[in-house]
Amino acid sequence: MSKTSILIENLVFAYNNQEPVLRGISLSISAGDRVALIGTTGSGKSTLLENLIGLKQPKSGTITINNITVEAKNLPEIRRYVGFGFQDPNDQLFMPTILEDITFGPLNYGIPSAIATEKALQLLRDFGLQDYAKRSAHELSGGQRRLAALAAILALEPEILVLDEPTNGLDPSWRRQLAQILQKIPVQITLIASHDLRWLGRVAQRALVLSEGQITIDGRISTLLEDTQTMEKLDLPVDW
Repeated sequence: MSKTSILIENLVFAYNNQEPVLRGISLSISAGDRVALIGTTGSGKSTLLENLIGLKQPKSGTITINNITVEAKNLPEIRRYVGFGFQDPNDQLFMPTILEDITFGPLNYGIPSAIATEKALQLLRDFGLQDYAKRSAHELSGGQRRLAALAAILALEPEILVLDEPTNGLDPSWRRQLAQILQKIPVQITLIASHDLRWLGRVAQRALVLSEGQITIDGRISTLLEDTQTMEKLDLPVDW
């Protein structure tokens, strides 16, 4: 059995002595899980994801990734396991060309240049971006930038992929292409926060609903999306 796992126990997080945003969250995610994190704007989805990789530190509680505690001394190791996609792909694309963006991480980890470049070119081919290898991110469309940022993450071969609002600004064609890629990539766990509920239903199997600082629902996403009454009560109307 794979050791790939996320375990959160009694996680509490608050900003600057304000009321907690996350109130004693406990959950576990195992290898093979494709998980959607759902909640209204301001419910703390991004905050929870950023706690996972140590960008924010909880007030109390623990997070372990592959049995390693998420704390400052362990972050380099944690980030070898977890690939994190920010809401804005421009936060991850900063090199002169997207080929250099994709090879940046592997080269920093000591992968030989020839191997890093071949891996990057293969990812660009997989994502239909091979003709844009020598272009900067600013010359790409929003959808192309999303895929280039994802390629840069996958170049490090993470076991866990965490994405924050990956369909923001994407038209239906790019949303479909991203869904198709996510269904094929070789990661053990995907955890995706999004308001794009129907799209989540295509890429995830399990849904976690974050409401009032706690996980209030944990179950099959197909069942949840069919429960329109519950979704309305959560202020998450599915078809809007």
